[in-house]
This record gives sequence, structure tokens and C-alpha cells, in this order.
Amino acid sequence: MPGLEIESGIEKAIRSGPVRVTRLGLEDDEHDPIFHGGVDKALHGYCCSHYPNWRAEYPAAADRLRWGSFGENFVMRHMNERNVCIGDVFSVGDEVLVQVSLPRQPCFKLNHRFHIKNFAPQTYRTSRTGWYYRVLREGTVQAGDAVTLVERRWPKWTIERVQEYLHRNQDDLAMNEELAAIEAMGEESRGAFRTRAAKAKAKAKAKANANADKGPKEKWRDFRIIDRKIQTPRIASYILEAVAPDSEAEPFPRGGTHVRLRLPNGLQRSYSIVSGDPNKFELAVALEPASRGGSRWLHSQDAAPEAGAVIQVGRMTTDVPNASAASHLVFVAGGVGITAFLALIENNISIHLSLELHYAVRSAEDVPFRDRVFALGSALHLYDGAKGERMDIDQIVGALKWNSQLYLCGPSRMMAAAREAVGKHGVDEKEVHFEAFEAEMGGDPFEAEVANRDGRVVRVGEEETLLEALKREFGSDAMDSSCEVGNCGTCAIGVRSGRVDHRGTALSKEEKGDAMLSCVSRGVGRITIEI
Repeated sequence: MPGLEIESGIEKAIRSGPVRVTRLGLEDDEHDPIFHGGVDKALHGYCCSHYPNWRAEYPAAADRLRWGSFGENFVMRHMNERNVCIGDVFSVGDEVLVQVSLPRQPCFKLNHRFHIKNFAPQTYRTSRTGWYYRVLREGTVQAGDAVTLVERRWPKWTIERVQEYLHRNQDDLAMNEELAAIEAMGEESRGAFRTRAAKAKAKAKAKANANADKGPKEKWRDFRIIDRKIQTPRIASYILEAVAPDSEAEPFPRGGTHVRLRLPNGLQRSYSIVSGDPNKFELAVALEPASRGGSRWLHSQDAAPEAGAVIQVGRMTTDVPNASAASHLVFVAGGVGITAFLALIENNISIHLSLELHYAVRSAEDVPFRDRVFALGSALHLYDGAKGERMDIDQIVGALKWNSQLYLCGPSRMMAAAREAVGKHGVDEKEVHFEAFEAEMGGDPFEAEVANRDGRVVRVGEEETLLEALKREFGSDAMDSSCEVGNCGTCAIGVRSGRVDHRGTALSKEEKGDAMLSCVSRGVGRITIEI
């Protein structure tokens, strides 16, 4: 694809004469095996009448919106998402028999193909995605062949109606269960409906249990450190294993997860998970010179595996966005900041997404998880400070490709330079994610009147966060929190009046109008809040 270092089979050309159809699709056709192809995605059908509508809505891309440009194998007349149903069986020509297996799930390549940002979501919002067939009987087809309906077992489930619950109305338990029971539906969608139904039941059960015992909001589990490795002179990695594994714990998503630990010395800290699952995972911790006791304890002999210390593990949160609509991903990290993105980068490379990593370290010996980092190959741009190499964030931001998503994590000076560059080059806030691993906490003392707690006034000291003050005043269960450095937004509270010194990155410009992050942001003088 132009401007991207990935391959795609999305651009199709009209074929004349007989073409062989096999269980895996048209002979000599090319698929991306990660997202497309396979038995349930052997053939893609698309309605030709959609193209005039797209051209009218996106005139600048009219020359690219032509038959075959959605990657379809069959250009259909009179058949569309409103009259084609999941499980429909059709004969094509005299030999071939196919069955509708899935709605097409659009990916970022449509955005890049037509040079339209966020175009892919528009296709399912309007139900103009097309659909997939599996091949029940092989043979040959050619342009102009008749397509005849042979069997329709699920007449209520048109492609459009399936997409209603797949994309637009995802929380209807009854519909999720009904759709999960359609055996003709491909596993990609059927599995999604099955998972949603299971999650809904688990949430309902957890809510019922919480209401019954009035227990704390956050569930803490006991873990032991079973391995510790020195990654660099400043960074150590730890593998933690649950004392009592939770068989119902949901697996981590594709990366970007952090976890909150309650250490034996009483401190609570959040760290990025670099691999593993909810019952056994690995994280890394840098020893900070100004440590208040978190990293210092973890680097002490008390945290050695042989010491057998038990650490309590709380909320696991994924706040790094998965920019599925972006054409290109750019990661910028410094030092231990690589741990926030490493698993996400590896996952994206495994599915052939276009990306690059700019990584700055003091010296080559300061690269943690060396084998994994250097395995990133040509995607890695390493800046070795000992060799005088400096990462130019302004140049990186200024050179962003069209429809890129930018991710940043590093020390405060690097993040300040990144914010300046993002503002200078006019990068949309939706196209950049700042992941802080340290936060400026202190400031002038202030007062917060809590409107929905009988107007009680909470005084926040200069070295205290509003979150800490609220927990002190109302109890630890009164406030939810997770990362506590301004990334995730779990601790956001409402602001009724007063000036706020906004810090952190979890809130958009609009959200800052009536909300603040209690873990990092501070009031000026006196503010009125809701919790």
C-alpha cells in the first residue's frame, strides 16, 4: 500500500471468463491471512449500488470508489445488507454453492485505500460493508452468472440487523445469546457475541455479590514474586503469580495494561504489564532516585523471590487506546517507558500493522527486555545517549504520515517536549496518547467543597493529591482509582465551580470543562466538586 510497509490484497480487478472457486476462494486471489481469507472468509460480496452513494458523500475520493475497490470478489446487483441473511445458501452459476458466513469487518486499510480518515467505521454505521461467503461446493463462475437463493434458515437476521448488535447496540444480552446460537455464523462474530453474553452475566453476578455483602469496590488478590531479573543497572523485572488463581478472570487485551500493587510497606503503586495473564504476569520497575518507597522496596532484598513476600494486586486497567482506524502507528518511548507499549507493539507487528518505535536510552546497556526490543527489527529506531545520539521529537512529530496514531511515554522532560511538538504541528488530540509513568503531584494547598457530601470541605496539602485527601476524608472505598498518574481517567470527578490546574492526559479538552483527574489535577484556591 502506498506510504505503508505492509501488503494488501484489497485492490481487485474485474476478471473475464471462467474462474475457479475453491474452498478458500477464487483461484489466484490474494488475501491477508491475519484479517481476511480462510474457510469462513473465502469470498467477499459487495453491492454495486453502494458506490454511487459513496461517491456522492465523498466526492474527493470518487475516482477511487469503483467496483472492486472494497476488496470484493463478487460485485452483486440487487443483493445488499438489507436483503441478505446470515446462513443464506446460494447457487452461483451452474456449479458453485456458497453460504453467507459473516458480515465484513472493516479495517484501517479502507481508510488508507480511499484516503479518508475514519472511513472504516462509516461502512458499518451505514451497513455498507458487504459480507463473506464460505464455499460449500467448488466449481467455476464468471461475470454475469445468476445467483439463486437455495435456502434461508434465519430470515430475521439480515446482515444489517446482525451489524446492529455487532457494532451499534452491543449490550443487549438476549440478542447476543440468540446470535451466538446461530451455527452458520463464522466464529469471528459468533465468538464475539458469545463473549459479550458471558461478560454480561459475569458483571451481573459480580454486582449482585457486591450489593449482597457491601464489600469494597476494589478486589485485592494475593500474589507472590516468583522471579526477579536485573534488566539494566536501574530496571528490574518481576514475575508475579497468584496464590489462588482466578479461573474466571478475563484475559488481558492486546497490550497496554497496567496493574495496581499494594506493597507490604503499605504503599500503592501502578506499573505496566509487559506479558502474562491475570494469574501470572511480568512487569518492570525502575529504581527512582527520589523514590517514596515503591521502587525502593521492590529493588530491596525484601522483594527477592526467596523472601516469599506476598503482594496484593488490585485493579488491572487497559487505558492505552487501540487505534484500529489508523493507517500507521508511531511509538516514542524513553527508558522504562518502553514497558507501557512493548506488548502492544509486538501484537501489532504480529498482525502486520505498519508501525515504528523511536526509543531513547542513556546507553545500550540501559535497554530492558533486550531480546524482545531488538526482535522488533526495522521498526526499531534506537537512540544511544552514550554515543551522542539524540531523539528529535519535533522532527518525529512533524514527519508523521497521513492517518497516523502517536503514542508517547517517557520522563517528564521528554513528555514536555512532546506536548510542545504536538501543539506546534497541530496534531489532533484524538491522534495522540500520552502515557505518563511519573506525575507532578504537589502544588499550592487548596480546598474542595464536596457538593454531594453535604458540602463538606476537604483541605488538600501542598504534597497531597486531591484523591488522597478524599480517601482520607471519606474512606478508601469512596473513590475509584487505578494508574494514579493521570493516564486512565478512573479517578475523574465532576467540577461544579472554581479554577482547576489540569494535569494528566485522560480527559479531552471538552471533558475538562466540568471534570478533573483527582489523582494529579489541583484546584486553585477553592473549588466545588462532586464525587
